[in-house]
Amino acid sequence: MAIRRRAPGELSRGQTILRGVVLGVGALVFLFPFYYMVIGSLQTNPDTSIGGIFPNPANITGENYVAINERINLMTGLVNSGIFAGAVVLGTVVFGMLTGYALAVLKWRGRGTVFALALLVQVVPFQLLMIPLYVMIARDYGLGDTHLGMILPYLINSTAVVIFRQYFLQIPKELFDAARIDGAGELRVLWQIAIPLVRPALVTVILLTFIGPWNEFLWPFLITKEASLQPLAVSLANYISTVAASTANPFGAMLAGAVVLAAPVVILFIFFQRFFISTDIGSGVKG
Repeated sequence: MAIRRRAPGELSRGQTILRGVVLGVGALVFLFPFYYMVIGSLQTNPDTSIGGIFPNPANITGENYVAINERINLMTGLVNSGIFAGAVVLGTVVFGMLTGYALAVLKWRGRGTVFALALLVQVVPFQLLMIPLYVMIARDYGLGDTHLGMILPYLINSTAVVIFRQYFLQIPKELFDAARIDGAGELRVLWQIAIPLVRPALVTVILLTFIGPWNEFLWPFLITKEASLQPLAVSLANYISTVAASTANPFGAMLAGAVVLAAPVVILFIFFQRFFISTDIGSGVKG
């Protein structure tokens, strides 16, 4: 009987099993905090013992969600977080894509300097700029206690510019030249040629950009004083520091709020993770 030779890089049966075990253990380690958060949010009385990992049906309730909703209005916080994160994602994608395309494809004087500045901006901590930004937006522009005041500092993200630029550089220039010969303008080339070929970059930018403002606390806390305008992360922090102790089960109520805050991010990732695939950019060129 002939012995089949393994292809280069092909794992043996033992290596495949070992990889599965390691990945399974890693998945359990990373998913356990989310599991514990959900279980804790449903407990009538907090059970911090090891036995609390396996919930007792008699100790399961949804009252923790009701209790925290009565104090901070979860739906209002979710809407504010959605407006904040959604506007930031839209601005980041639009401006990042246009700038990345200009830096990668178009020929103009000074583009190397602009790209160097985009890299330099990434090493400047946002906390260093927070005070002058607050003075400019709240005092000079009069945008305190507004959604626009929250959104403006995050509207352009240099990381997105770098990501789009690197992906656009991988696209063969022949595709752009062929489109221009056919009479397409630069915006049409970007929309019909470039964007469909950089879908992984688009998904990556959306996810990375969404998570940041969705969980952001410090800047919205500074710029907004009205509770009706504050994102859910700020509302939860205020709840923990002020009224949590007055509830029957503050531990469960805080975890309930954390579940509500984390759920949209998890859903977004589950929906988009299938798009994290590499595309054969070179397949559009025949030679």
